[in-house]
Amino acid sequence: MLEGIHHVAIICSDYSESKRFYTQVLGLKVIAETYREQRQSYKLDLAMPNGNQIELFSFPNAPKRVSGPEAQGLRHLAFVVQSVEESVKYLQSQGVEVEPIRIDELTGKPFTFFKDPDDLPLELYQA
Repeated sequence: MLEGIHHVAIICSDYSESKRFYTQVLGLKVIAETYREQRQSYKLDLAMPNGNQIELFSFPNAPKRVSGPEAQGLRHLAFVVQSVEESVKYLQSQGVEVEPIRIDELTGKPFTFFKDPDDLPLELYQA
């Protein structure tokens, strides 16, 4: 029945800053950008290299969400990379704080976490 994940939707607090982060820092390609007047909201469709998408939304006065990885709900969004070490170096050169690299005790693969402009936990996981 299910064939994969089509998209992940994120509501941001500062649309301009989040747009810059996801397009310029993370390098995602803009598919479409729509301003929805009736909602006073932007919707930015971003393409991942494998065809998955991230939808970035802005809504006026959206309530904050608990973002700690141990809170109930979506724990984090993980991105696959060829080299966690090289990706960390790049993110740090862009001023992004990144946790120390760890090794997954079940798979032996390196991974680490960083946060988007709204403190949403994001993970890098080596292919």
